[in-house]
Amino acid sequence: MNETIYFEHTEARIFSFQQGNVSEFHVMVRVQHPLLSFQQQLDAVLDTYQQMMGDRLKGAIAVFKRYFLSDAANQADSILAADTSDCAKSLIQQAPLDGTKIALWAYLMTGITTRITDGGLFEVKKAAAGDAALRHLWNASAHNLAANSEYQTRLLFNEYVVQLMQEGCTLAANCIRTWLFVNDIDLNYGGVVRARNQVFFTQGLTHDTHFIASTGIGGRAQDPCVLTQMDNYAIAGITPEQIHYLYASTHLNRTSDYGVSFERGTYIDYGDRRHVFISGTASIDNKGQIVHAGNVVNQTFRMWENVEALLREAGCTYDDVAHMIVYLRDPADYAVVSRLYDERFPNKPRVIVNAPVCRSGWLVEMECMAVKAQSDERFPAF
Repeated sequence: MNETIYFEHTEARIFSFQQGNVSEFHVMVRVQHPLLSFQQQLDAVLDTYQQMMGDRLKGAIAVFKRYFLSDAANQADSILAADTSDCAKSLIQQAPLDGTKIALWAYLMTGITTRITDGGLFEVKKAAAGDAALRHLWNASAHNLAANSEYQTRLLFNEYVVQLMQEGCTLAANCIRTWLFVNDIDLNYGGVVRARNQVFFTQGLTHDTHFIASTGIGGRAQDPCVLTQMDNYAIAGITPEQIHYLYASTHLNRTSDYGVSFERGTYIDYGDRRHVFISGTASIDNKGQIVHAGNVVNQTFRMWENVEALLREAGCTYDDVAHMIVYLRDPADYAVVSRLYDERFPNKPRVIVNAPVCRSGWLVEMECMAVKAQSDERFPAF
């Protein structure tokens, strides 16, 4: 279910899913008055979030938050000081393109317990299942200051592999989703690709096995020397039978065809629901070619078609989508793309941000997550 709630200075769009002992919510909070100062906008976002936690989201626990910022160097410290909640928090400079300085995506659940593991991952598990529960491991804003984007990315993955090992997991068997934010992506993406390809090969992730759903996109951390920042999500206790990879081969090619290593999408089956993770998807065909070069409207339509094909392969439609993040290379395209989304997805939680895609000819890209009820006795509930 989607709903929109208006507050004095903000708009909150909420997707809610109720099934079994665990309910989940995706919330997008956007500021409605761009003339407010950053501190006023931050206060408005946090006040809105707290009001919802005492009412519409009462009893829910935050699993993951991402703050989209217009100027991370001058804004990140204020957020870290003001938001002391215990969850995985991602802060990234990807300016909201409605003229405001901050937007928030929050993912919340009821019926769960949380803790920080010894390795620094944020653990989420179903409260009613006790020790038998699957353990969902979130991590956000991982970064380092190695010499270049290739070294930084390799170190990020190597450190993550160690964190997973501490939880009895591996990158190949347990990691479901990654996000890689690349400072000056036109310059630094090549190093990210080389490092990821090398690490994945050593971890048994190849064209003949599988990769990981991912978004590799432009984004800046608070420190300008951070060239690659990573968020990630893994599930301890998941079985291979529960994990499925999406290809939509009528519309898209394998990413390894042009030298990169990620899956177009992944879905996870539980006894009570299906989770679908759609990677960053642009206007591309099944030969790997850009479709509708230079035309952001037609690229948007083709991108929607590609995402729809991936969702359909997972047995879902846009009705099942919980949130959307839309990336634009050129801020001047915001007005037309925003209007297209308003017409087709009027109440869907979403944010449109300034973030160049990994190939300069792609003017627009989107990612999303979907959730659908199901009953499958082969698998444990979420």
